[in-house]
Amino acid sequence: MAVKKNRLGFIVAGLLLGILIAAIDNTIVATAMGTIIGELGGLDQFVWVTSAYMVAEMAGMPIFGKLSDMYGRKKFFIFGVVLFLIGSMLCGTAHSITELSIYRAIQGIGGGALIPITFTIIFDIFPPELRGKMSGMFGAVFGVANLFGPLMGAYITDYWHWRWIFYINVPLGLIAFLLVVLFYKESHEHSRQKIDIWGAATLVGAVVSLMFALELGGNKYAWDSMIILGLFAAFAVLFIIFLLVERKAEEPIISYEMFRKRLFAASSAAALFYGAAFITAAVYIPIFVQGVMGGSATNSGLILLPLTLSSVVASQVGGILSSKMTFRRIMIFSATVFLLGMFLLATITPETSRLVLSLYMMITGFGIGFSFSVLSMSAIQGMELRQRGSANSTISFLRSLGMTIGITIFGIIQRNDFKGQLTEKLGGAVQNIPANADPQHMLSPEARALIPPQVMEKISTALSVSVDHAFLWALIPVFFALVSVSMMGAGRMQFAKNK
Repeated sequence: MAVKKNRLGFIVAGLLLGILIAAIDNTIVATAMGTIIGELGGLDQFVWVTSAYMVAEMAGMPIFGKLSDMYGRKKFFIFGVVLFLIGSMLCGTAHSITELSIYRAIQGIGGGALIPITFTIIFDIFPPELRGKMSGMFGAVFGVANLFGPLMGAYITDYWHWRWIFYINVPLGLIAFLLVVLFYKESHEHSRQKIDIWGAATLVGAVVSLMFALELGGNKYAWDSMIILGLFAAFAVLFIIFLLVERKAEEPIISYEMFRKRLFAASSAAALFYGAAFITAAVYIPIFVQGVMGGSATNSGLILLPLTLSSVVASQVGGILSSKMTFRRIMIFSATVFLLGMFLLATITPETSRLVLSLYMMITGFGIGFSFSVLSMSAIQGMELRQRGSANSTISFLRSLGMTIGITIFGIIQRNDFKGQLTEKLGGAVQNIPANADPQHMLSPEARALIPPQVMEKISTALSVSVDHAFLWALIPVFFALVSVSMMGAGRMQFAKNK
């Protein structure tokens, strides 16, 4: 699609702002959650604030991606911005955790449209020689969000009010809205097609069931409870029905035809495994620093600074290299570095210095960063215009699904291992520690000051060993990511004219 240069900058600015508010939202909200609970109450329900957003976002991604193929990117990007802003304003007015959770779901639906459609628009409006550079820039937004989100959330909560973490989205979103409305013109025609209602309904039902089972299992309900088992059963049944429905649908939400393309199938699998391993590093490095090294929970953004900055650099480098070599070559290097980084993280101990830990984080982040830009491009490469939205939304969906499954599985491993280590080191005294104790809260500076030094040393060692084991287990998805990218074939950026 040809776009005049005097409009291109405004379009990019609008897209960047749109994806930034969607990417940074969860990190800001997580930082302010303690203050929100203190004012609204609902300690036993706060998990729904995050779950509602994630469920709505994940369920919406493949649906909005497909709709953008059918009816145009612009209208659904605008729809995503408007719905996200409506949800943000409503969140700022919430007077209970239940209200906040409902409004977060509205936000999540908007976010489910923003993220995949933004990357698809980039592929539509930029020529092949610039796609890598722009994808690297937009991929870096996620690293910036992880870095500045917690810092911004802490500042706004402390010096303004927690409600402003939602209101701050409004001016940024309005600017994005105006820039895209005024300057982005779609030139291609879209034909009305039959909407796959049954596919959408069964996909949403399956995702909702799986997400709630993973979020509530082991927390609010036991894993073997009838509610959790019922949710897993509902997921299995609805997902099987979804697969059967998609085989016969005229315009399926997720087309099997896309997975027949080697490059797309391998990229999708890699996104799933990258997501599962990445979230493990992002969650447990701060816990290690706080619980073992005695750092503060309020500077979580600074703790991850080496990992974040190296991933931002790698995202840019990956985008540039995509115009020079095959996707497989880039991603094999990425996965190998990622594998090395996760292995090194699995060797950290209470004696590990912050400098050494920072070096390990930089290696891990550099390995991760390539996936943010390269996999988005490789998934769309070779797709016709009518398939690009669906392809990009599918890979975004699988990355998010991998993160959700990863943090659930490795969270169970770490918690059980931590409990076992405590039992071994403290004996009967461990009975005084709640079974669902969160080490990130239990080992805050305030809590550490109340624990005798000899006991604190044993707890820190137990936590260190449990985090190491979580990183070791996380090597499995990194290995499968390496296997997946090795199957990408000789696909590379095509410089032929867009279809």
